Amino acid sequence: MALQPSERSSKKERRPGRKRSEPTVSPGKDQKAQHAEVGLHAKAVEAVPGQIEKPRRRRKSSAGAAGPRRRPESASAAENRRKILFVAAECAPLVKVGGVGDAVEGLASALARRGHEVRIVLPFYAAIDREKASARLLGSCCVHMGDGQEHWIAVWETVLGAERVPVWLIDYQNYFGRPGVYDEPSGEYADNAFRFALLAKAALEICKSLAWIPDVFHVHDWPGALVPVFLKAWPHLLSPFGASISVLTIHNVGHQGKYGSAVLPYLGLEWDRFRPDFIEDYGQVNLLKAGIHDADFLTTVSPAYAEEILEPVGGCGLAPFLSERRSRLRGILNGVDQTRWDPSTDPLLPANFSVEDLSGKARCKETLQRHFGLPVRPDLPLFAMVSRLHLQKGIHLVREALPSLLREESFQCVSLGSGEREFEEFLRWLAREFPDKVAASIGFSEELSHRIFAGSDFFLMPSLYEPCGLSQLYAMRYGSIPVARATGGIKNTVIDLEDKTRRGTGLLFFDPTGPGLAAACRRALRLWKSSPSTLAALRAEAMKVLFPWSEAARQYEEVYTEALRHRRYPAEVAG
Repeated sequence: MALQPSERSSKKERRPGRKRSEPTVSPGKDQKAQHAEVGLHAKAVEAVPGQIEKPRRRRKSSAGAAGPRRRPESASAAENRRKILFVAAECAPLVKVGGVGDAVEGLASALARRGHEVRIVLPFYAAIDREKASARLLGSCCVHMGDGQEHWIAVWETVLGAERVPVWLIDYQNYFGRPGVYDEPSGEYADNAFRFALLAKAALEICKSLAWIPDVFHVHDWPGALVPVFLKAWPHLLSPFGASISVLTIHNVGHQGKYGSAVLPYLGLEWDRFRPDFIEDYGQVNLLKAGIHDADFLTTVSPAYAEEILEPVGGCGLAPFLSERRSRLRGILNGVDQTRWDPSTDPLLPANFSVEDLSGKARCKETLQRHFGLPVRPDLPLFAMVSRLHLQKGIHLVREALPSLLREESFQCVSLGSGEREFEEFLRWLAREFPDKVAASIGFSEELSHRIFAGSDFFLMPSLYEPCGLSQLYAMRYGSIPVARATGGIKNTVIDLEDKTRRGTGLLFFDPTGPGLAAACRRALRLWKSSPSTLAALRAEAMKVLFPWSEAARQYEEVYTEALRHRRYPAEVAG
């Protein structure tokens, strides 16, 4: 099925997927009735038959910088250059809920700089700013799902960053024309399994239609996990993609995509595959589990987390299945965009600074204190936290530790983030209780986050678990010393200050309790009061540590090569 170009009645193109008079899908409806409704709506937007207009090179990108394509920074030999398709639910700066969006953008751009031909498939959410994306319509195609449902989707293209990585946006209003990516304040979308199953199948259909056959399908978390399943389960896909391999990156094993078994026919899977060794999970369908079973190679976002998910607690119920695949599991640290996160050039800061000249950091601290309405006190240490307010992030440890610390010690603390209501209310209460010491901003601002990293002296990160963690990397780059729990990627990126040598890049604690966090904070306060020279050396060491995406890209090249060498065929995984 070739993508079909749509007729344009005016310069302003209407996004297909739903007529104005048609209602959107209601997450609360019965899923069978819901999909009957979706099928009717999809057929109503059938495009005019014809061949797709092949994507052409563009001179501008609103999703990133414009200009000539960069020379590959370290191009592989020609035979090792790959066609790589990323399939994900998020990609910064187009749409970002958490660190996945940054990781997808950073790795895709780094691979492109190394000479690979990279594409990204992403839903065209209502949350994506259409004007900034500057997307052009490629055409439309029909996506056939397993239970006979046919969905007509529109496919748009934009480009990402200075490397101009093409991003193919799947436009289907019944699924993606909603305010949220995964959920709304009232809860998760009930039809998420159907939404992201369509994403996975559409990614394959687009590649077939464009005759662009990837060497590697690199999929991210449970929303992309069905791609390897479809590659192994649907025989008609073997012809175009017979030589392709799949790599599944697990950014957080706690998010698995568990849904009712009624979705199974839509996936095109026979009921005899609804087994505990494949997709069944206590009577539900587990999309991540199925992807773990069928992917040719698995990665996660730090070496330490790759070990932790093999243990019962860290694996969140999937440890036995991950252990079976441990020979094809590798932990690779995420990177940091060294251009975007550079205190010496960051345009979002009131003053720039570097490890050689920290005078601008003092100005950043003063501006931050004024912004939050705190007394301007250069003599007091300023702690900070930029975080989603969820249990995983250890906010309950902050709740246990900070009130007594604030009563006993002299310091200030600012926070930025949103999440669970009880934690939002706690931070509001803390700011009211200690108005000269604490300030909280509920929500998120990219600019304010940069200013917090630059203006703070210490950065709190008491996570219960942290697959990789990006905040500690940003904090170190901006001279804010991490006070963090030693878990997951934090263990791989932060070196605890060693008492004898006085060397390190942060202050770590191990006990996931309020007293454990409090002890680490008191350690930071002692450094501030009694050892300014040690603190200065610690800050300098932290600012010198770089985590470039080029290193992560190099390691992923090794994964792709190994996966292609040991590709598993459908007969080996069907069971």
